[in-house]
Amino acid sequence: MVSASLQEVFAVQVARTPDATAVSGGGVRLTYRELDECANRLAHRLIGLGVTPDAPVAVQLRRSADLVVATLAILKAGGCYVPLHDAYPPERKQWIVDSFGSPVLLADAASKGDGLAATTTTLLLDSAEEAAELAALPATDPGRPADPGQLAYVIHTSGSTGEPKGVAVTHRDALGLALDPAWEGGRHERVLMVAPYAFNVSTYELWVPLLHGGEIVLAPPGNLDVESLRALLAEHRITGVHLTAGLFRVLAEEAPEALSGVREVLTGGDVIAPAAVRRALEANPDLVVRGMYGSTETTLFATHEPMTAPFDGGDAIPIGGPLAGVRTHVLDENLAPVAPGGTGELYLAGRGVARGYHGKPDQTADRFVADPFGAPGSRMYRTGDLVSVGADDRLVFVGRVSGQVKIRGFRVSLGEVEAVLAKHDGLAHVAVIAREGDAGDQRLAAYLVPSDGDVDLPSLKAHAARLLPDFMVPAWFVVLDALPLTPNGKIDRAALPEPEAGPAVEYVAPRNPRQETLCAIFAEVLTTDRVGIEDSFFDLGGQSLLAMKLISRIRAALDADLSISDLFDQPTVAGLDALLDEQA
Repeated sequence: MVSASLQEVFAVQVARTPDATAVSGGGVRLTYRELDECANRLAHRLIGLGVTPDAPVAVQLRRSADLVVATLAILKAGGCYVPLHDAYPPERKQWIVDSFGSPVLLADAASKGDGLAATTTTLLLDSAEEAAELAALPATDPGRPADPGQLAYVIHTSGSTGEPKGVAVTHRDALGLALDPAWEGGRHERVLMVAPYAFNVSTYELWVPLLHGGEIVLAPPGNLDVESLRALLAEHRITGVHLTAGLFRVLAEEAPEALSGVREVLTGGDVIAPAAVRRALEANPDLVVRGMYGSTETTLFATHEPMTAPFDGGDAIPIGGPLAGVRTHVLDENLAPVAPGGTGELYLAGRGVARGYHGKPDQTADRFVADPFGAPGSRMYRTGDLVSVGADDRLVFVGRVSGQVKIRGFRVSLGEVEAVLAKHDGLAHVAVIAREGDAGDQRLAAYLVPSDGDVDLPSLKAHAARLLPDFMVPAWFVVLDALPLTPNGKIDRAALPEPEAGPAVEYVAPRNPRQETLCAIFAEVLTTDRVGIEDSFFDLGGQSLLAMKLISRIRAALDADLSISDLFDQPTVAGLDALLDEQA
């Protein structure tokens, strides 16, 4: 049982390696001593603003050293951090802040440009005024009492009621993950912080390196492509990195040699492609690829499956066995254990089971249930995932019990998307399902029945983009006269038609050899027969992972200096062709 707090274990590491680099990136490098002192000053500032044990402090910062300082400072002040993703729609950020009763918000000038939630007190950490305020405060630890049962953070996930759910995680559970024996052996000395910090992977990217004397290397803000990721891994000699299953597949397909200096890649959040693992290990025989399974409700990772060369993964990669302190139960509908080889719902107990959902006791009681196999009062988390039990006790993912899916590594409740779309005028019925895209990834498809006349699709798409994170906005919107029903009157989701992704504009043929090459690459990546020079990559079903693949192949074919940001600005062949002319 862990009997310390995150900041207490960090303090031990500061005493052990005060002059080692703790965080670097964006032209800033902080040693453990410097990070500790910066966090102490901000902690005193927060205490002066009334932050008390378990008090929430909202965070909306670009990926920077200030982000790491802020996270640590909040804990030193006794509070818990509530990260807000800068890509969240303003309404979502405001809803989260309001649900905590107008907490202190830590932000920066760049995030202010994305729109900040309204709250009582907002500190812009990179402003001259705030820098002067902090400089006058003590650099010594504020000495707030620490309890491992206090909240460390609240991270929000998709909820079935149309509102996000805040998962409340304690210091004990976060430490249990960060100090797991899986991270020993020196493979996580320099960890690349590349995931959005408002998602649960930040628990690994922040606390595993900081509590082991390692270094957090901050990826620059914005979208990364294959070449920029390759450069980051090489330049900073990254030893450990987490890549979603989709991003790992793209990197393994397009540039497996980019992982040549990396010692361990963590991947998961979706089905891991065995071919991608095989290709990565063939190119990098000393690499460890560790498949990870878990959820925010179980403090990120609960099971793992390490893979090394030579690799023969068969058709499916298991989600493996439990991490230290985690107990797995595969149960039938009567909560009885299934026999080896059988299939049942996975329940997780022991280390990592979160306190519950902030302000949602009914939903907490539904998902966090009594553990009949543990000590009195212990709980287990009902994952909603079906798994089978192998002869060696390794678990294999089979499917979902409920209406939740994984999109680009993020868990999405179909009910939340349906609830948001249903608020738009002119809709009688809405159904949302996940479908496999041509690249093997999962995407959302929305099926719409108008209440009267036609559906205003541009208005509906704008409505969805305003209220939902981009990964929850459906890739397809299909208008039907009626939703198909089963004999007992429920929506027959299996009978919903395959969506058709066609060009948004009339086909325009390429006019020069470079446009011909670009059209061919667009069509290859999008797995479609033909792409015109005025067709938008994103209107044809493109998304961020396919964008990485597209830019990688354009670079290779044309020796062009393009980035994903260029594609977002110019998503057509004609636009990219004109941009290349300008560069020339």
